[in-house]
Amino acid sequence: MKVVFSTLLALLVVTQVFAQTETEDSVKNDTERGMDDVAIVTLSSEDLNADERSQDISGLLRSSRDIFVSRAAYTFSQARFRMRGYDGRYTKVTLNNMEMNNMESGRAYWSNWGGLNDVFRYKDISNGLEANDYAFGSVGGLTNIMLRASKDRPQTSVSYSLANKSYNNRVMVTHSTGLMANGWAFTVSASKRWAQQGYVEGAFYDAYGYFLSAEKKLNDKHSIGLIGFGAPSRRGKSGASTQEVYDLADNNFYNPYWGYQNGEVRNSRESNYHKPKILLNHYWDIDEKQKLTSGLNVTFGRGGSTRLNWYDAADPRPDYYKKLPSYWTDDPAMANYYTNLWQNNPEATQLDWDEFYFANSKNLYTVNNVGGVIGETVTGNRAKFMLEEARTDIMQYGASTAYSNTLNENIKLLGTANMRWYKGHHYQMVADLLGADYFLDIDQFAERDFADEDIAQNDIDNPNNVTHVGDIIGYDYDANINAYDVNGQAEFSYAKIDGFAAAKLSYTEFWRTGNRRNGKFPTQSYGDAVKQQFFDYGVKAGLTYKITGRHFLILNAAALTEAPYFWDSYVSARTRDHVVNNLQSEKIKSVDLSYIWRSPYVDARLTGYFTDFKDGIKTRAFYHDELNSFVNYSITEIDKLHYGMELGVEVKLTPTISVNAAGSMARFIYNSRPNVTITQDNDSEVIAEDRVVYIKNYHVGNMPETAASVGVKYNSPKYWFLGVDVSYFDDIYLDFSPDRRTEDALVHYVENDPQWDEMLDQTKLDAGYTLNLFGGKSFRFGDYSAGFTLSVNNVLNTTDLAIGGYEQYRYDTGNIDKFPPKYFYMYGRSYFLNMYFRF
Repeated sequence: MKVVFSTLLALLVVTQVFAQTETEDSVKNDTERGMDDVAIVTLSSEDLNADERSQDISGLLRSSRDIFVSRAAYTFSQARFRMRGYDGRYTKVTLNNMEMNNMESGRAYWSNWGGLNDVFRYKDISNGLEANDYAFGSVGGLTNIMLRASKDRPQTSVSYSLANKSYNNRVMVTHSTGLMANGWAFTVSASKRWAQQGYVEGAFYDAYGYFLSAEKKLNDKHSIGLIGFGAPSRRGKSGASTQEVYDLADNNFYNPYWGYQNGEVRNSRESNYHKPKILLNHYWDIDEKQKLTSGLNVTFGRGGSTRLNWYDAADPRPDYYKKLPSYWTDDPAMANYYTNLWQNNPEATQLDWDEFYFANSKNLYTVNNVGGVIGETVTGNRAKFMLEEARTDIMQYGASTAYSNTLNENIKLLGTANMRWYKGHHYQMVADLLGADYFLDIDQFAERDFADEDIAQNDIDNPNNVTHVGDIIGYDYDANINAYDVNGQAEFSYAKIDGFAAAKLSYTEFWRTGNRRNGKFPTQSYGDAVKQQFFDYGVKAGLTYKITGRHFLILNAAALTEAPYFWDSYVSARTRDHVVNNLQSEKIKSVDLSYIWRSPYVDARLTGYFTDFKDGIKTRAFYHDELNSFVNYSITEIDKLHYGMELGVEVKLTPTISVNAAGSMARFIYNSRPNVTITQDNDSEVIAEDRVVYIKNYHVGNMPETAASVGVKYNSPKYWFLGVDVSYFDDIYLDFSPDRRTEDALVHYVENDPQWDEMLDQTKLDAGYTLNLFGGKSFRFGDYSAGFTLSVNNVLNTTDLAIGGYEQYRYDTGNIDKFPPKYFYMYGRSYFLNMYFRF
């Protein structure tokens, strides 16, 4: 990999030859897809020859295309690459200045506007610690998407796409009026994406998108815009499996979640989401120097995902470890039986829906004292197997305002304020009884472990609850979150130096509200919990030194704290209101230094960065076979270091041929020995508390730390283009089980035991590469235009490149291989063809 990265650096140096012949300059801002509008900045001859003069030098355009970011978004993403290794919660997304990151997890879910590419294409991206006009952001930067009907080009666009990944077909229609003489502007867009089966077997896709934007220009100073959009979707999920399963199925994309019902494919893990958003904005151009943009927004709707549940029945999952040959090492006959089953009877290695219906039809059962009413009975076929849906129905309100004032040609002031109020209703419900008459809402594990029947009740105030499709079962609680922040920023620009300084203050509060009393935790499961409150701050600053008009040095630094998120803060929000020990804000410090070269022939950036995270929190839940219960694993005081280098270079060899290269060498490692608390859902007893996890210097995992790409692109004067690139990925580590890195896990071994290293070592995946092709052509017929683009990824159809996975949290100290890791593999050859017509 050092050779690859050295080659990229050499390419940057060699291109200096082209700079000697520069006679003109332009700034090109287009998109990676190659078919969007291109903005051109024209400079005078005096500007062109001024890069060595001691005079004012214009700063970098914030919206300029960045080669490395483009490669990370389109090429590296197929290997689950993450910019600087940051979790998605450290990158903020705003629509018209209003933050859209989910308030429970901190992550932005782009699927909320999926299929609306035509209207969500205009983005202002601030990378890393750069300044931006919309919010303070975080260490991962900020993307603001502008949605204004008055700014959309007047046209109608119709497109059709053909693909073989999540969906096979996509249709989009968009119409924009532009700003009309009466002061109104409208944009409407609609789309549909679908596939009976995507790249993975059993994974269907059915999604829509709709968008309406209306804007009224009241006068030269005031405009009002109203926007509504949504993206309802249903899709069948796929899951990771162990290498043994992939080998038995002879398919690295085996999906355990589906099977046949009456000869038809049916997936047990079906997601169903629809969370519409409404935005109201007021745009006020106070004068030539001052602007004020304010907005209100509301988000509502539902999200859910189904899964199998079973009572008094064997685990029906086809890849359950007891149905694999490796479990039967002491019984060769059974091992051979399951080997033959997997290799010669594929339908037997999927879910057997017909068997579920048959089992439910033969399970006559009488429930006594239904609802706690003495003598009230119900007799019928009780569900042995059923589909439950984990639902989150949300209601969120937000308000924001952003003020800018260009004091003079050198100084600009910015200020923003944001308020958000959120409630997420979390519950389980009966989705399908699979032919049974009812489902009894009790905790079967607590029923087994405790003599007191009340403890097994999921709703102790409605005991022996007989439920039907649509009824709530299991858990039922609300996540309440309120967040407020203010941000101020000053920017300055002088002859040789540009810079900025920004500060943020924020307040976050959240609490759980239980909507039913759980029999296991009757006093901790119902009503409002204690509010968790956090005051946080952020400061950042940046300095740009303009060596010449084409060469820049940029230094950015930040220090901030971020409140913990609801998702990670409760040991088991499903059952009770206990928060994790030592709950506190995460502390983050970050710095980056960049060299940038912008010229007619060369566009390059080389960046080094270092980020220190302290006091992070992570909470996970998993099913434990030995305890027969869901176990909650809460890790606190997590410290991490992320550091590395990024390089992006594009060189114009000729007016039509360009060469581009991008590379990242980094390390994302844990830098502390955190503490863990382990609890289970069906027992108040704490399994472990403040157990030290020895993971210092382990890798964060599940993404490449090293990635590189080299490509060539030809742009024909006759409006067609063709490109090819080769990408390389390395230093990919599995996400590990923390509990295997504790004294309790190693107590059974001595250091020279062969299984000592097997327990401790972190798995590193093999390196790999891909070959990608892309091209397209556009046509013009008077006022009409048409065109197409085609991209083919992983042309060589490499299907054995593992790009991530995880060790199972459950393990057996006597047999480490009993619960082996699960893996994700990069898709083989895939394509995306898009055809459009505009008028």
